[in-house]
Amino acid sequence: MDKQTQTEIEAAAYRGLVEHLRKRTDVQNIDLMILAGFCRNCLAKWVKKTAVKKGLDMDYDQAREFVYGMPYEEYKQKHQLESTHEQRDAFKKADKAIIE
Repeated sequence: MDKQTQTEIEAAAYRGLVEHLRKRTDVQNIDLMILAGFCRNCLAKWVKKTAVKKGLDMDYDQAREFVYGMPYEEYKQKHQLESTHEQRDAFKKADKAIIE
């Protein structure tokens, strides 16, 4: 596979992932962190890092809007729930397992 085709496939897969996460607003970021070790905010950080490497002026809020499809504060008001005690405990365990 040539480099251009690989890049196109990777870009399409990323766009598919972001579209899926935009539709699955029922899945909270903490759930993603517990299960996968990353969330929408992590994706935004990776987008920002890549944009800056490419010489673009992008801040974290712009990167989050890029991933969420709307300003982060709007997304939080519409879709983000308060995490439960169980979720926080599971996150602590998952986070500790990644560190160890």
